[in-house]
This record gives sequence, structure tokens and C-alpha cells, in this order.
Amino acid sequence: MSGEGMRYDAAGIEVLDGREAVRKRPGMWVGSTGERGLHQMVFEAVGRAVNAVLATGGGCVDVTLTPDGGVRVADDGAAVPFEDAGDGSALGFEALLTSLRAGPDFDGRHIALVGHCSVGLLVVNALSSRLTAEVRCGGVSRVQEHARGVALAPPATAGPAGTSGTTVAFWPDAEIFETTWCSFAVLAERFRQVAFLNRGLEISLTDERRAVGVRRVRFRFPEGVRDFVAALDAEMGAALEPDVIAFEREDPRMAGTMEVALMWGGSREERLRSFANSRLTREGGTHVDGFHDGVAAAVTAWASRRGLLTAQYSGPDADRIGEGLTAVVSVKLDRPEFLGPIRGLLGGAEVRACVREAVREHLGAWFEERPDRAEAIVDRIIRHRYRE
Repeated sequence: MSGEGMRYDAAGIEVLDGREAVRKRPGMWVGSTGERGLHQMVFEAVGRAVNAVLATGGGCVDVTLTPDGGVRVADDGAAVPFEDAGDGSALGFEALLTSLRAGPDFDGRHIALVGHCSVGLLVVNALSSRLTAEVRCGGVSRVQEHARGVALAPPATAGPAGTSGTTVAFWPDAEIFETTWCSFAVLAERFRQVAFLNRGLEISLTDERRAVGVRRVRFRFPEGVRDFVAALDAEMGAALEPDVIAFEREDPRMAGTMEVALMWGGSREERLRSFANSRLTREGGTHVDGFHDGVAAAVTAWASRRGLLTAQYSGPDADRIGEGLTAVVSVKLDRPEFLGPIRGLLGGAEVRACVREAVREHLGAWFEERPDRAEAIVDRIIRHRYRE
């Protein structure tokens, strides 16, 4: 191919920033212009609300799918005034809506990563035909309206406010998205996960689009991952057993905390869910490896003390332990190290070591406190091995 007439220099570079960059290549920011990207828009708005609530120690996030195709997200969490702090120490809510520099800060174990992309409210604003934001702060309610990422007027006082919080309502742009119809089931399942993983958080989802009546679900789980494991076991059709083993531990070596719950039931398959900072890690990672290491170590130690190991069988394989095991492994890290293009795999060698140690200790102590149950579990694993 001839290079005549083809030049690449500074004149051929188009620089886009802010809302223009988002609207030009929406798929780069929310994953797609189909249903997946539409749900990511909702997760971005809900993620901000969830973290505002978690910053105060707990509260409510209410999500409503409105009859006119909009999504309303209201919270009673910590509110950010519209204007930037005068000393430059903090950005205002208007900056969150209009500036990429004000994207969310994902450092810190107390941040819940609700969506897959985590790109901030500017993207929600830019890809919506209309967005309204109400901030209740300092006893006053103030409102601002935007159209396709552009503020139509400065924030205006709407009246007194008896509570603190924020409400963001947006209408996904039909010029951008192939569909503006959100799946109630997809949203509900993700909100349910986030509620399981963050005790003190309540999330509700209301669908007002239905001609046959309003549909509403509410999620709040005081026992956190213990409730999560019980729910997973119930979904498999097993009778709910009281033997859910659960613990929480902070470990400075991995700069974070872990919450683990597990139980053995009547199923023949393993059902494990893993999360890092509330984000589902579909590919697993070091926290999952550490969990399997710890369970294997605890089972081996118990079997060894009771003389169940032989020269032919020195200990259980990790894949053998999983028969009938239901578990949730959740870590919350100051600096999560996600690997791979879709950030579904957690790295960090220190995470594996810390989770392994904690699981081995807590499961081993549980075995000692309940020798009858421990014997049944370990015997089942060993007999499985001998049958091979």
C-alpha cells in the first residue's frame, strides 16, 4: 500500500476531555451500549450512594425504576455540598457530576466497588439525556439539573431538609443505549450481594414500571457473610443446618480485613463465592487459594491427631475437600491488587498467607469444639479419597 497522501502528525490527533470523551466512546466507560452498559450506569450511581452510607456506619439506599424510564437513587448517607471546599481540600458534588478529575477514590478497605468499571458520576451524567441531583446538607435541600452532562443552571435552594443525604435521578440517553430498560432481576441480585457483604447497609429496589403493580425488594443482613452462606445452601435445596462456621479478622500484613463463612451440606458440589472490596472475583485469586490452603491444613491436622492418615494417604487434596462445601470469602483491602483485563482475579501473596492462617486457626478451633461434627466431615473427605 502506498503511503502517498497518508500523514500522521499533531494535526491528526483529536483531544477529547470530560463529557465529550465519554459520549464519543461510551463503551470504553461502561463496557457496552447494550443492557450491560445500562446496568453499569445504575451500579455507578448506587456505588456512590452505598459508600456515602458506609461512611456514616450504616443506613439506607433506595433505588427506584420510574415509569418514564428513569432511575432514582436516594441515600441517607454523608452528603457533599455542591460547591468545592474553599480551601481546595475537597471537591463538591457538582465536580463529581462534571469532572473526570473528581472520579471516585478506590483506595481504602471501606470502599464498596459495586460496578465493574468504577468510573464515577460524570459518566452517568454524560450518558443521560437528563439528570437531577438533590443534596440535603446543613438543614437545606439544594437541586441542580443537567442535560447530557451539561448543567442547565447553578444549584438552587429547594427548601429546608430535616435529614442528610443525596438523591440522583437520571434517564439513560436513548441516543446512546440500545435499550433503556433495566433488568429488575440483574439489579436485585447485585444489590443483594452488596448487602450481604456490608453489615449495617440496607438496599431497596422498587420497580414502578409494571402495569400490574409495583414490585419491591429490600435487602439487609445483620449477620453478613454468615447469612450469605445460609442463603446459598438454601438455594441448593438443602435443609438449613446450624453449623455455619464464620469469622472476621483484621490483619495488618495484608492491610485489610477478611470475612469468611463456610459449611458442609448434603450436596456433592462445591459452591464458593469470593469478593474483594465487595467486587465479585469470578476468577478467584489469592484469597481463594488461601481459603483452600487453610481448609486443607485444618482437615489434615485433625485427621493426623486422630491417626487417620497413613503412608498411602498423607492428607486431603483441595478438590476433595470441596464436596458439599458452601463458602463465602470476602476481603476488604486498602490497596486491592486486581489482575487481568476484567479485574476478576485478586493478586497479592500476603493475602494468601493471611487467609490461610486465619482459616486454619478458626476451622481447627471449631473442629475441637464440635468433635462429632468434625469427625463426620473429615471421615467423609477421607472415605471419598479411599474410594478413588
